[in-house]
Amino acid sequence: MSYSVSQSTRELGMRMALGARAVDLLRLVMSRGLILTAGGMLIGTIAALIMTRLMTSLLYNVSPRDPLAFAVAFIVMTIVALLACFLPARRAMSIDPVRALRT
Repeated sequence: MSYSVSQSTRELGMRMALGARAVDLLRLVMSRGLILTAGGMLIGTIAALIMTRLMTSLLYNVSPRDPLAFAVAFIVMTIVALLACFLPARRAMSIDPVRALRT
């Protein structure tokens, strides 16, 4: 996300120059990141459910389809994704439109 925000500095600066508020940029960057995260988590969950038969011998005191383990993994990944999206989004909110358009 940080790389994506740095690559779209001109776009974000243009949006601010045209009247977008900082909250709008925050929403834009967060939504882009969370859409990617949701797609990755969906693919990962499907792959994990398919691979449970192969992983059964590697698991200790956990059933292959343990709902608590899946829920904890989902919550941790969601928190990490929110943090990974928020930090670049906060940087995007502080972009100076004039400086962004000059580069």
